[in-house]
Order: sequence, then structure tokens, then C-alpha cells
Amino acid sequence: MTPDVTAVHATADALRRQVEQVIMGHTEAVELLLVALLARGHVLIEGVPGTGKTLLAQAFARGLALAFRRIQFTPDLMPGDITGTHLFDFNTNRFVLRKGPVFTQFLLADEINRTPPKTQAALLEAMQERVVTIDGEAHPLGEAFMVVATQNPLEQEGTYPLPEAQLDRFLLKITVDYPTLEQERAMVRIHGHQSAMPGLDAFGLKPVAGLDFLAGARRIVAGLRLADEMIDYIVGLVRATRSHPALLCGASPRACNMLATAARARAALNGRDFVIPDDVKQLAVPVLAHRVDLSPAAEIEGQSPAAVLAEVVERVPAPR
Repeated sequence: MTPDVTAVHATADALRRQVEQVIMGHTEAVELLLVALLARGHVLIEGVPGTGKTLLAQAFARGLALAFRRIQFTPDLMPGDITGTHLFDFNTNRFVLRKGPVFTQFLLADEINRTPPKTQAALLEAMQERVVTIDGEAHPLGEAFMVVATQNPLEQEGTYPLPEAQLDRFLLKITVDYPTLEQERAMVRIHGHQSAMPGLDAFGLKPVAGLDFLAGARRIVAGLRLADEMIDYIVGLVRATRSHPALLCGASPRACNMLATAARARAALNGRDFVIPDDVKQLAVPVLAHRVDLSPAAEIEGQSPAAVLAEVVERVPAPR
């Protein structure tokens, strides 16, 4: 059955509550994961080790009745370890395909920037086309395919920067920071009697949304109204990044479509069948920050893409 906007809102709230049973202090990150899920986008989560990036992705996946696989990215990981390879079967006297972990519906690419760019690039086609080509043969991954990748800050030893083409495949980049004092105290109160976090089974998480519901919800999001003044606002924000003195390279035209799609998803999550300026404002930094480059002068001054984009949002007038 195709859900309506009210059902999308209710199911998203149920999934949000499940995730928050496991991990505290990441309300905004959960919201952005829900946006990406409904917008058929991929997500990059960045933060220092120990801030719950992997647990957040695992808890989110548990709330969905989707096939789940995890890849731990390491310096010696090879592209074939991700996509799969053909092996010779002596029993049948022919080559057979051994599918890699990318053949799933929800893929957790853990610490993706700890493997060299050649291996990172193994996900490019899968993320863009939802297809994997092995020895010249294309293998569809299905419309539900979604990548949630985690990465450590680039200042840390043993990390490789993601190429621009790879970054562009991600709809959103989420920065996970340290919890507040009260959140950290609550975490220690609940989990401080053990050296490692318990498995997800200990929390009794159950799937709240399946493939049929997800497909229907995505159709609703794609059909949500986007008024002409909202289109002008989105285009104006993106174009403003190209003339900002602190940005060497602004966001591309593709970023306009990404921001519009994400805004539609946020509207549905809030029970609306139309987009408002606040949807765009709240998503501008997560959608655009990894699609712009700071100028050398801005880098020397210690500016960040997020701060520059917040300034752009402040300057560009929103429709009334």
C-alpha cells in the first residue's frame, strides 16, 4: 500500500525513537539520515573515533527491514574485496561470481577514508548508478541500495582524502561531535559498567519500515510540491556560493537538484506536502559543505565551509 504524508511522518518518528534508544545526542544526525533515506541519497558521517558513528548507522539500519552488510575499510583492502570477483570452480569447470558485500540494500562503509583512493573508487558506480560492473558484466543492486559511510577527520594519521567525484556521490555530509555534558553523564550511567557497548539485540530493536513502505514513501517525496519561489531560492543559494570570496569553487548545478530533493524529504518527515524556506535553510550546509572548496586565504584564516555557507544562507533572502 502506498503511504501518505501522515504515514511517512509517523513511521519516521517510530524509527527515530528506536535509534534514540541506543545512542544519545545525535538527534540532528538521525533527522538527516531519514532525509537521505527518503531522498534515495547516500550519507557520509564524519567524527573522531568513539563518538558513535558506526553504532548510529547500525541502529538506523536495524529499524529497516533491509538487507545489511558492513565493510571495514583498511589500507590493504582491494576493490575486488568490495565488488566481488570471478573464481574458477573446479567442480563445474567454469568461472563463477563470488559477490562482494556491496551486493546488499543498506551498506555501512566503515572508516572509508582509511583505504587508498583506488579502493574508495570501487563504490563510485554503485553509488551513482546502483549497478556494479565486474569483468564487463553489469549487475544491478536494486533501487533500495543506500550507502552510509563513516570517516575520521583528515588530520588524523592514516587517512586518505576522498576524491571530489566520491564526495559528490553523497547527498549529505553529517558531522558528529562530542555529546553534551548531560548526555555524556547519561551514557556513562547506562553503559559505564562495561568496557564495550552491548549488541543491538540487547535493546530489542525491531524493523519499523520495509521495502514496500520505503518505495511508496519515496514516490510521495518525489511528487511533493516545489513552488517557483522555492526553486528560485534554492538556485539563488547555490549560485551565491560561486561568487563568495572565501570559496575557490562553489557548488555545481547538480547541487541544486540535491538540495531540492532533500528539502522535499524533510517536508514529508514533518508531515507536509509542500516545501518551506526552513527546509532549505536547515539542509543547505549538510548538502553543500562537501561540494565547495575554500580559497587558500580562507584556509589560512581558519574558516570552514560550514561557516561560509551559513553566511551565504544569512545573506540570500528567503521567500515570504
